[in-house]
Amino acid sequence: MRYPISIQTFATIRNGNYVYVDKTDLVYRLAQEHVCFLSRPRRFGKSLLISTLDAYFSGRRELFRGLKMEALEDKWDVYPVFRIDFAKGRFDLAGELEKVLEEYVSSWETIYGKSDIYTTLSSRFQYVLEQAAARTGHQAVILIDEYDKPLLDVLEEDLENVNRSILKDFYGTFKAADASLRFVLLTGVTKFSQITVFSGFNQPNDISMDSRYDAICGITEDELYSVFGEAISEMASKLNYTVETMKAELKKQYDGYHFSNALLDVYNPFSIINAFNKMDIDNYWYKSGTPTYLVKLLEGHHVNMQKLTSRPYESQYFVDYRADAENPLAMLYQSGYLTIKGYDRHYMEYTLDYPNVEVRKGFVALMAEANKCCS
Repeated sequence: MRYPISIQTFATIRNGNYVYVDKTDLVYRLAQEHVCFLSRPRRFGKSLLISTLDAYFSGRRELFRGLKMEALEDKWDVYPVFRIDFAKGRFDLAGELEKVLEEYVSSWETIYGKSDIYTTLSSRFQYVLEQAAARTGHQAVILIDEYDKPLLDVLEEDLENVNRSILKDFYGTFKAADASLRFVLLTGVTKFSQITVFSGFNQPNDISMDSRYDAICGITEDELYSVFGEAISEMASKLNYTVETMKAELKKQYDGYHFSNALLDVYNPFSIINAFNKMDIDNYWYKSGTPTYLVKLLEGHHVNMQKLTSRPYESQYFVDYRADAENPLAMLYQSGYLTIKGYDRHYMEYTLDYPNVEVRKGFVALMAEANKCCS
């Protein structure tokens, strides 16, 4: 098997004959929505999802041959796709967010036209969307990856309010240009309070805890055993385990994420792919990088994880993100250090805990780094 290490482009995976866990039935279902928001921890496949949607809405039928999508779609219309990736920007620099957005809008204006009447980024973007729909005969598609990075980069800094205001105005375009939009998806790690970022447009359909989309990012146990059965056997042989013991070790180390009250087990895809590529168990997720915003927020604070996980919560306490080191529940849940472990339907309350061994070890290392900064 060829494993797509650090590859987040759907076309590269398909054309390069890399192993691919077929999520295209869920992609097709998602594509029938209108304006959506999805929160998942880092390294969970959000960028690959964006790339897959880009390929679908761009009518690249050849990339979906042999996949579930092939039996679901028969039209393959080509839509104008507007894709924004905030992953590579340095938004702790003054003016960087405006610069990045200006580059995107200017590049689209060279394709769909520019009007001197519109001078702000949001009004220019709205004009581009309307022109794209008029010229192509198809409504526009907007895909935004890591929508929250311009805010996470500057948490508790003066630039936070500046960047927040810029994003609020820019995202407000979606409401003004609604008639020109076929589909909008924003992805990120955190769901900032809707009154501060999303209030400029009609509230997106938050699918982060929608059980229909539990498996849209990550790997389920059924997918693990059906797609990676050969790799599991090979790994078991190398480590001198039985296949069943190998499955148990993988589950203990990388499973345990639940994204809704359906409690569907989801494995960390980044860790699983790396484990099979190297044929070894290791803490791949944490070693891939520590979220700097978490380190900054937790500096000098001791998080009592036992206290946090010893009581039930209504979803409102961990779904909407608030940058609060004194009450870090939402921050730890959305960053992947906590996940849903139980649900009481009568009281509509959730219990949270570490997903797995890898994350437990990663949290200890995270707290050590946060406290080292202040020692």
